[in-house]
Amino acid sequence: MSRPSVLAGRNAVLAGTALACLAEMPDGMPWAPRTAAGLWLLFVAPTLIWRGTAAKVVASRTGSLLLALGFTVLTAILVALAVNTLLPLGGIERPLTRVSLAGAQAMVLIVLGALLPEEERPPTGGGRGRPPGLVPVLSLGALALTLSVAGPVRLNNGLGGGVSTVAFLLVAALLVLLIAKRRQYPAGVVETGLYAAAAALLLLTSLRGWHITGHDVQREYEYFRLTLGGDYWDIAKFPDPYNACLSITLLPVSVVKLTAIPEIHVFKVVLPLLFAFTPVLVHRSVRNIAPPLVALLAAAYFMIFPTFFTDMVFLGRQEIAFLLFGCAMLVFTDSVRPIRGRRIAFTALIAATALAHYSTIYVVVATLGITWVVDLLWRGVTPQARARARRRFRTRSFISWWMVVIPAVAALGWAGPVTHTGGQLGKTLGAVVTDVLGPGQGQGGSSDTSYSLFGGEKASPEERLGDFRRESLELTKRERAEGIYLPLKAVERYHPQVATQPDLPLTAAGRALELAGVSVSGLNTLLRQGAALLLQVLVLVGFAVTAFARRKAFHPLRDQITLTIGALSVLMLLTVLPQLSVDYGVLRAFQQGMFVFAPFMAAGTLWLLRWAARRSVPLVCALVAGLLLDLSGTVPKALGGYPAQLQLDNAGMYYDVYYPHAAERQAAFWLEQQSSRHGRDGALQTDRYSYARLQTLIEGYAQPDIYPTLLRSDSYVLLGTTTVRRGDVTIFYRGDLITYRYPVELLKKTKNRIYSSEGAAIYR
Repeated sequence: MSRPSVLAGRNAVLAGTALACLAEMPDGMPWAPRTAAGLWLLFVAPTLIWRGTAAKVVASRTGSLLLALGFTVLTAILVALAVNTLLPLGGIERPLTRVSLAGAQAMVLIVLGALLPEEERPPTGGGRGRPPGLVPVLSLGALALTLSVAGPVRLNNGLGGGVSTVAFLLVAALLVLLIAKRRQYPAGVVETGLYAAAAALLLLTSLRGWHITGHDVQREYEYFRLTLGGDYWDIAKFPDPYNACLSITLLPVSVVKLTAIPEIHVFKVVLPLLFAFTPVLVHRSVRNIAPPLVALLAAAYFMIFPTFFTDMVFLGRQEIAFLLFGCAMLVFTDSVRPIRGRRIAFTALIAATALAHYSTIYVVVATLGITWVVDLLWRGVTPQARARARRRFRTRSFISWWMVVIPAVAALGWAGPVTHTGGQLGKTLGAVVTDVLGPGQGQGGSSDTSYSLFGGEKASPEERLGDFRRESLELTKRERAEGIYLPLKAVERYHPQVATQPDLPLTAAGRALELAGVSVSGLNTLLRQGAALLLQVLVLVGFAVTAFARRKAFHPLRDQITLTIGALSVLMLLTVLPQLSVDYGVLRAFQQGMFVFAPFMAAGTLWLLRWAARRSVPLVCALVAGLLLDLSGTVPKALGGYPAQLQLDNAGMYYDVYYPHAAERQAAFWLEQQSSRHGRDGALQTDRYSYARLQTLIEGYAQPDIYPTLLRSDSYVLLGTTTVRRGDVTIFYRGDLITYRYPVELLKKTKNRIYSSEGAAIYR
């Protein structure tokens, strides 16, 4: 493309930006043009403007587009932060308005458009035509996306999960198609298919429920609403680590203000669709150093790991953090461009992760620190040894000491003097020191460690519930003597028992297996645990093979080997140190680590299947499809004999604790109406997860726990849908969900029931 045409393209982008800004100014603008204008200002125009800079950091065209998207998200966060910080200095108390955000975003884009380099596109021939495979990939991807929306809608309306099941089958078919046709399809078509598959998997979970559904996302949404309602992000008023994550405060506020997309859909649709680019980033980063099959398999493993489509959509702040980290890994593996620019971009993206999610940046800094030490030891600790290593390796190490220090300073500075929200880090480190100096004195780590090859301290649900009871009695001892809590004699004989999650009833296929002598429940458990162990074995086998074997699926960068050692070391520490497994979670750490070691998993797979020769690719396709269908719950649903999954049923643990029910909201609304008329002469108590679902409706003080030893004498007690229908209550303790049978008889003896419906009850 000639220079004048490049400039004409940049001028068109800037002109469109000016028009979009003008469209944002009137109050009566219809939603359609406002949505188009907002999407252009926030995502489309910045990506086009940043692409020229990104192309100087990474060599591939799709890589530059993905990196530009990462810069775009970061730009939106920083512009909103600047508006929130600077306008109040001029006396504007509500800075985060549509007009101020649109004007600031347009101004920044015009400045960037004038300063940043344009993308230099190579000249193209006359007949480009349609890329091979585009039609089947788009058709299958579009159908999967359509069903990934229709399936949750049907479930939310009380219908069955058949449509969602078909959606999972279509995603599996799409991945098989991409792997089988990897040589015929160009990279752009393959990555389009990966994005469609990832988006479908995420939407199948994120669209469950008509209101906010999930764990962390309920609290994230509350802090977002506080920022949106006041048109101002105030960390001083709410100094909480969640509130310090600009990914779920300032970024969603900008999206809502500029695009007119409903608030709830930003968390249920926009953030998941941004996160869906992470498997594409994995593919592109691995493709820089490995053949197509390794790159595709690495991306497939990343997205079929259950945490990806089960939990990540409930962690909006980590979705954005992972997007930035994926962009950093893209820069890390692209060794074509000069190392100086890549180092700067990598460090900037890692440091910016501190604005998105505190835990992610801590894990990344620890990984980089270990990587730098390993590289130092590898090259030698003396100047003479380092000189010999330079001659031997002929390349400089990518990770330097300052690339560890800058993100560490950014993380500590943001959590410390800037937001004053770093208290949790100090508590975690203190607990870790206690675990190290006094092994055996802790209360055990998260049960997620049971899936790990590294082991880790574990405790049974019964032991954890007993610890929770003893801890609650100790905490309430003084106030119980003052009459604030129910007398000990009233609650001491109530020792709730752990409740097990009921399995799905056996289907016809399941009953046939049982008649053949196969335990369906045992088979499902074996498949799930076997899949977890297989993925870990693949990491270790792949690392050993690529590092030492003569025949290997790809030749990793030496920096990639040291970074993998760092990632695996951090994962091991999170497993064996109980407090770390509780505060962060081993499964999330493994998901994050897959940005680094997913290609080794792919290499391990191909090495283990080397005996099949030409049949190895069909076996890879079968393995990927089988893992996805089993880990998503599709196989257990077809057989029965396993707990239901939220994506496929209106049942199961996640449905019980995270799904919002209309009956609960009506009960909370009724109580607030009564309180506004007559006043409330006592606190409201409800279980932790009912409180999370209802917190936007509850005013005044509320205690999110109703365990018998924590019941107050004068409190209102609201029982949620799961408790009313099944008698179960779930608590979160030491990193685990523990469900127990609630003694409703205690409430009947000590309080009066003042409200009752099919799905809620209130006692006073």
